[in-house]
Amino acid sequence: MQQDEVPGDELGAVLDAAPPAVTEAEVAALAQARFGLAVAVRPLTGERDRNFHLRAADGAEYVLKVIHPAEDPAVSDFQSRALLHLAVAGATLPVPRLHPPLSGEGPEALWRRPGQPDCRVRVLDYLPGRPLHLAAPGPAQRAAVGATLARLDLALRAFRHPAEDHALMWDIQHALRLRPLVAQLPGAEDRALAGAVLERFATHALPVLPGLRRQVIHNDFNPHNILADAARDDVVAGIIDFGDMVRAPLVQDLATAAAYQMAEEGHPLEGPAQLAAAFHGICPLAEEEVAILADLIATRMAVAVTISGWRAARQPENAPYILRNYPRSLAGLRRLGALPRAEAQAYLRKALTA
Repeated sequence: MQQDEVPGDELGAVLDAAPPAVTEAEVAALAQARFGLAVAVRPLTGERDRNFHLRAADGAEYVLKVIHPAEDPAVSDFQSRALLHLAVAGATLPVPRLHPPLSGEGPEALWRRPGQPDCRVRVLDYLPGRPLHLAAPGPAQRAAVGATLARLDLALRAFRHPAEDHALMWDIQHALRLRPLVAQLPGAEDRALAGAVLERFATHALPVLPGLRRQVIHNDFNPHNILADAARDDVVAGIIDFGDMVRAPLVQDLATAAAYQMAEEGHPLEGPAQLAAAFHGICPLAEEEVAILADLIATRMAVAVTISGWRAARQPENAPYILRNYPRSLAGLRRLGALPRAEAQAYLRKALTA
């Protein structure tokens, strides 16, 4: 697929279709039969999949994920095996442990129901904590997030999988695929801004990306996928949702995380710089990576606004969840889009060398 092609079935099938319909009774029966878990079940929110909280009689808690039937089985296996890898390579990281099915045939179970498409099912530990977006932000919290992401990326650097290069709409190294969707944004000024950000990416970042270090990355380190400690806002207690993993330039993971750290006041890059400095302290960035970091942060925001607006219009029943980060991303895009590129580069360089 070329950079400027319209997203088609390869990229949009999972995001453009509603998650599979599953009842709590079906999940309870499935957990017992395939994973040996006698549990009480309650639903959780999810973007593409159906997620459920499981509680056993002994108090143990799990998450059961019914994976979207349009998801490539190889991609699902990629995500599950990354968690198995992290259980060893990142044993001290607050990452959920995967529980394979009783059959022992692989990390996931295949669920077949009459008249329904086959679905793969994954069971993970349920991690306690508060979603980071409900905790009070601040420099110490951003430093903790940046340091945790650096540790995660170091743990993933040796992990390889045949499906690691799969097509993903949220993969900002291929952001130009979304150009046709920018026209669907409601405001003319926002359409122009998103288009300008993508042009800046095409001019300054895209030519550099092939020469940067690459590895498997989380690719969605946003405050909805990070848990804070129950008592402390600046302690990361959990990392969840590995559904957007892909092999990409390492700096892309940092840019994605930083894009969700812009405050409403102060310098637009103050929050992202605090996170990036902590990341840099554990996993040092090369000058070529620093030079395009601001470009990639802005690109992530443009991608988030474009995809979320497009999807919400097609799935109004799931729009509140889809649009949960939309206002933050749009406000950040407007602020960062008004910042001259040279000033953004200088600000980040200073923060990383302080």
